[in-house]
Amino acid sequence: MEQLPCAGCRGLCCGPVAITEQEFRRIKKKIKSMPRKTRDELQNQMRFHGTCIFYDLDHDRCGIYSVRPKACNMFGYYKGMACFRKPELATKVPVFNEKTIGILSIDFTWSDFIK
Repeated sequence: MEQLPCAGCRGLCCGPVAITEQEFRRIKKKIKSMPRKTRDELQNQMRFHGTCIFYDLDHDRCGIYSVRPKACNMFGYYKGMACFRKPELATKVPVFNEKTIGILSIDFTWSDFIK
């Protein structure tokens, strides 16, 4: 599989991210287990509307990589979230075994994961 040119992207193309109920629960558990300082630093970063609320702009990487949603795992290779630098790679349609329950940053915000 061809590598995506993600270095320096700063998460601008990470979104919209649809999640399932199971992914929501895994992300919530991950967020609650983060050290408070790490969580606060990630939460307080300024992002563009519609981009993923968990993209770590300070480190130019996913802030929840170990529990990232399936949509993110397939990023760049399916039409719902194409890489703007290599859109020709987006040839697949994702197959979700579960129904998605919403979109990160639109339907779900930080307050949904820390309460």
